[in-house]
Amino acid sequence: MLKNRKFRVSWSCFRADVTATSAVEFAMLAPVFILLLLGMVAYGIYFGASSSIQQLAADAARTALAGMNQTERQTLVASFLSNNANGYLFVDPTKLTYQANDSAADGSQFVVSIQYDARNLPIWNLIPSAGLPATTISRQSTIRVGGI
Repeated sequence: MLKNRKFRVSWSCFRADVTATSAVEFAMLAPVFILLLLGMVAYGIYFGASSSIQQLAADAARTALAGMNQTERQTLVASFLSNNANGYLFVDPTKLTYQANDSAADGSQFVVSIQYDARNLPIWNLIPSAGLPATTISRQSTIRVGGI
């Protein structure tokens, strides 16, 4: 009987002790916080790569304006992409594919389409069951040729 009483007193002192509550709260919330932080970084890298691909397409289309015909414009786009694609932080130039042609709908427009295989970005290492974006980033830019 005396032992039970002693145990109860010890247990009630333990329940009243609040010195380690912040450590327990941190242990419970830290994994969730770290997962959210890593998710924001991974999505930020993906959006950065997507923005870089769009910028490459727009710059390549502007560069193509100097060409007199479709062949010259395609050559200018190829040259621009090979010289400048490695200047973007999250873009691997070996994973880029592109098409540069006159628009089928309007012959006075030139379209540069770029596809980027984004499978090597860290976003795919997150929870696979989460709603992740497509592994291929596709962007295009259209520009009018021939002046106003």
